[in-house]
Amino acid sequence: MRIIIYTGKGGVGKTTVAAATALRLSESGKRVLIMSTDQAHSLGDAFDKKIGREIIKIQENLDALEIDTLLENERSWGHLRSYLKRMLTIKGEGGIEVEELLVFPGLEELFAMFRILDIYEDNTYDALIVDCAPTGETLSLLKYPEMLSVFMEKILPFKRKSAKIAGPAIEKITKIPMPPDSVFDDIEYLMDKMQRLQRLLLDKETLSIRLVTTPEKIVIQETRRTFTCLYLFNYNVDAVIINRIYPAQAMEGYFSKWIEHQEEGLREIRQSFSEIPRFQLELQPKEARTIPELLVLGRQLFQDADPSDIFFRKEIFHLQKEPGCITIRIFLPFADKGDLDLKQSEEELILSVRNETRRFPLPLECRHLPIHSAQYRDDYLVIKFEEACP
Repeated sequence: MRIIIYTGKGGVGKTTVAAATALRLSESGKRVLIMSTDQAHSLGDAFDKKIGREIIKIQENLDALEIDTLLENERSWGHLRSYLKRMLTIKGEGGIEVEELLVFPGLEELFAMFRILDIYEDNTYDALIVDCAPTGETLSLLKYPEMLSVFMEKILPFKRKSAKIAGPAIEKITKIPMPPDSVFDDIEYLMDKMQRLQRLLLDKETLSIRLVTTPEKIVIQETRRTFTCLYLFNYNVDAVIINRIYPAQAMEGYFSKWIEHQEEGLREIRQSFSEIPRFQLELQPKEARTIPELLVLGRQLFQDADPSDIFFRKEIFHLQKEPGCITIRIFLPFADKGDLDLKQSEEELILSVRNETRRFPLPLECRHLPIHSAQYRDDYLVIKFEEACP
């Protein structure tokens, strides 16, 4: 099964591109499901059909689904949520304020992403196309599995054991109810599912992320930052979609001043993503809101290429051993040297780019060696260990 996630700055046309891709694939005979995880769903608008939380048929070989985040929320952590609500209402009555306190930033989007894992493990379709939330929200939810893995591995077993041993005494003294086993079961279920989701998201043979952009400078800058962050977390971006390019016949009169700006933007995209396959789509004379119109867009976008192909792979983390020296190379396109911060703990490298931080587990050979040097050149951070390094 092939999974393709579309994301980008809000308003660049992610939904239209995702819908066109799904139709193009279904036309080739593949069984396709297109799914929206964006809370502001517009997938139904794109197909001009009512789409909801149940899978519906769009046409032969193509089904569609818009995730209901409230439903996924309840499915994923019902017992834990009930316990937290009970804790918050010990001294008073529950109300809308308590419900609002139980909405954690990014958690609803994460639960929506769980459906990607469910659909993959069901293995009913040949391809899953995901119309994802704008980049800021997407990056937040992609970081959740790694951020919470420490809790799963180190803290949770201790907390569960402590609650069983000391829970009754603490509950008697403090009058605060201890979490029942069902709460810990919920947490373990969540953590296990996040780890499986993380493995799937990092499987470059199955899943690709495609960035949708337009030739405007502000959009290009965000696309570059997103690209760097995704590679920092080892996700594979296999294509960049350049949408809403003004055709030559439209660049006259009032729009003539856009000629230079658009050419400059397209040139910057070519330079910034020279290794990444780029697919272009011109601004259409009217809004594409029917299946035939979206299918035409899919053909224009990919032409003879198969949209389910993996168009690009790049190794992020490379270890090279030489006599007396170990070198680690980390691919960080578009990073600014002044924004990089590198630290070393006993078992990992802690790399920060602006406000994004990634922890790289160190190979056993490096764990007790000091960093000899670190240089950023040609889109790679090159780190050398051991004093014997040249």
